[in-house]
Amino acid sequence: MTEYAAFAALPSNVQIREVGPRDGLQNEDVILTTVQKVQLIDALADAGLREIEVGAFVKPQNVPQMADTSAVFAGLRRKPGVRYSAIAPNPIGARRAVEADADAVMVFLSASESHNQSNVNRSVAQSLAGVADMAEVVRVAGKPFDAVLSVAFGCPFEGDVPIVRVLDLCGRLLDLGAQQLTLGDTTGMAHPLLVQQVVLAFRRRFPRQPLRLHLHSARGAGLANILAALQVGISDFDSSIGGIGGCPFAPGAPGNLCTEDLTHMLHEMDVQTGLDLPALMETARMLEQMIGHEVPSQTIKAGICKHLTQGNRQQATGYSRVGMTT
Repeated sequence: MTEYAAFAALPSNVQIREVGPRDGLQNEDVILTTVQKVQLIDALADAGLREIEVGAFVKPQNVPQMADTSAVFAGLRRKPGVRYSAIAPNPIGARRAVEADADAVMVFLSASESHNQSNVNRSVAQSLAGVADMAEVVRVAGKPFDAVLSVAFGCPFEGDVPIVRVLDLCGRLLDLGAQQLTLGDTTGMAHPLLVQQVVLAFRRRFPRQPLRLHLHSARGAGLANILAALQVGISDFDSSIGGIGGCPFAPGAPGNLCTEDLTHMLHEMDVQTGLDLPALMETARMLEQMIGHEVPSQTIKAGICKHLTQGNRQQATGYSRVGMTT
């Protein structure tokens, strides 16, 4: 019988890491100014987020949206208790992240050879060798070293990724010193059953290792996958303000989980996040002005359920003089 935890109790609290300033903005055609990025990140911290992915130390010609990451770190109004992190693809990037005083440095590795080649132009074995060098740079600086395993729930080039391969790579990353692991559904290929299968297999292999999920909504299953993960005890997730972003190096990758949509759902289920939902919504509206187009967020369009007036609720029943809507 296939494993599926349909009726498990939910965690009482969830920790959300905001990835919009990096994973979101890297997919935008409009490149925000350094001042705008700092304004966005400061607003996210003011809304209660305690983990924010500020940017990436990558080659500007590959991801021009991240060219000013050092300047963004320098301009932040650092709020006590907030962890400002950055990603780095190699030891050079790791050193730049340390010099910028990132609170944590993250490395990305793909669970498939094809996506790793597309993402960083290296084999998985070459990336793992680089991870060892990065880990040393970060360790000497006294910074936390985190790892994100992309396409852990399916690869757009190769299809299904065997769970045993995902677990083996997780083991390699832990052996190299990763303190935190994140499994990424980079192109939205996950579904609730697969999420639970992967998480339960991970728990059996690494029973004491914390796990974070980076899930996408590219095919509309993002929030359903969150619920499935909650049912098997996951309480750490990534999401992006407004729902912007994805991976520029993989087809079919748009669809980051929207921070305010995720927060709204959790709050309606009495799962605490420590976030100010109206402030998040205002930040998403500010982001729309910055990038010059609507964001995918549904909550800023529909509003907060508990804030609807009685009149709104009556209208929402669908009754009218000419019949009922569905």
